[in-house]
Amino acid sequence: MSSYVIGIDIGTQGTKAALFDGEMKIIATAFEQSKLISPKPGTVWQEPDDLYMSCARTIRELIDKSGIAGRDVAAIGVDGQMAGIMGIDESGEASTYYDSWLDTRCGKYMEEMRSRAGKRIIGLSGGPASYVHGPKILWWKNEHPEAYEKTAKFVMPQAYVVGRMTGLKADEAYFDYTHLHFSCLADNANKRWSDELLETFEIDKSKMARIVSPFEVVGRTTKDFAALSGLVEGIQVVAGCGDTAASTFGSGMFDRGQVLDCAGTASVLCSVVDSFVPDTEHETLTMMRSPVDGLFLPLAYINGGGLCIRWFRDTLSGKPAASYDELEKEAETVGPGSEGLFFIPHFSGRALPVNTNLKGAWLGLDFRHTCGHMYRAVMESIAYEYRYYLSVLRSLYPDDSFGSMVTIGGGAKSALFNQIKADVLGIGVTVFETGDTALLGSAVIAACGVGLLSDYRQPIRRVMKKRAEFAPDTDRHDVYGFYADAYLKAIGQLTPFYDEVASDAASRP
Repeated sequence: MSSYVIGIDIGTQGTKAALFDGEMKIIATAFEQSKLISPKPGTVWQEPDDLYMSCARTIRELIDKSGIAGRDVAAIGVDGQMAGIMGIDESGEASTYYDSWLDTRCGKYMEEMRSRAGKRIIGLSGGPASYVHGPKILWWKNEHPEAYEKTAKFVMPQAYVVGRMTGLKADEAYFDYTHLHFSCLADNANKRWSDELLETFEIDKSKMARIVSPFEVVGRTTKDFAALSGLVEGIQVVAGCGDTAASTFGSGMFDRGQVLDCAGTASVLCSVVDSFVPDTEHETLTMMRSPVDGLFLPLAYINGGGLCIRWFRDTLSGKPAASYDELEKEAETVGPGSEGLFFIPHFSGRALPVNTNLKGAWLGLDFRHTCGHMYRAVMESIAYEYRYYLSVLRSLYPDDSFGSMVTIGGGAKSALFNQIKADVLGIGVTVFETGDTALLGSAVIAACGVGLLSDYRQPIRRVMKKRAEFAPDTDRHDVYGFYADAYLKAIGQLTPFYDEVASDAASRP
């Protein structure tokens, strides 16, 4: 019996693939770098055929490396970038390029959606209008009407690739429910498109694909895809989900009240709840559905939070650049609050709550501040942001304590960073070694979808290995309360300045 499963993660930086055995142990991995097309600032897209072929090539690499026969693969699961979108025509071929989440050309339509129905969008879809699906669809409709007319369905990149793998036509195309919070057009609580929002913005409902579970088997590999990838015709492929949804699933986020820190390029804080409570007051948390039906993963993130740490090392630590360990040793000698030095990590604007004109900054610099102060301030700023997210989460779900946090990703390797988070948040932080959680999550979803696994919890928890624990220090937590509040005040005071700068720049010829 076929017992191998392939997980694919179509990320911003590249496509990763992994071959798993029936115990969900990795047999082989492959990677292909993305081809991001960015002719000018604010314009970023990917060619759909590049996405599709990267999946075929990485699968073939898995087969070549492992030496297994293509017929021994039982299932394929795919996850992908979440906030961008693309169109397909009636035949299932691309009618647009993949409009990346990094592309900001839809900003005009983002502001239109927010001004006309901002809180209603959050109340129904679960997330605010930003550089996400709704504004992008309006951009295609108004700026490229010929492509909009040609588009039979708008889909996510992983759904496009799966459609090409399995030969789906437009009437079979799908939109898995982990993406609904980014749509600005859904009734998320009921897993359906919102007639109210579609009518408000005059978007044709027929262009919205059917909504499905990530576990649903949507097709089988075609003869053409088998020839490209080294597989065989007829392998079952599940719908799959968004990359963040796959990553949280692969991190074991199944129980109400859990808190997870994804300390990667973006700094993401999320939790697990079992009811839909949209954040219409603070407009900060977005209500992503878990792949597990009935669970939600309220989350917020700093777009490039972890990237700020790498930027500091690469740009400001000297030539050659200092190591992270060297920078951490310097920062360890600095007390909580970095002696009054504040850092704003929003180099690309604040993602949640939406504050597009905000930029990065240091505040309070004087001659006593060293490289160690500056490096520590960068870490503290991310923890301050998390503290705010956690306060909003507790206000929405007052019956849950959210009293401990698991951290994963590259940033979880830093003992100082973990201790700062524990002290600022006032909760324990546990570090787990989990490998690539998105790939694992997608593989387990596929294995469960085809009946190869009956329990998704066990294989994921089996690979999670506890590495370290960090308890909060009461005294440091009290000190950090003042600095965390001051950080939020700083953002409030900087916002009018950056808004004025952006307005002046836009008015110049």
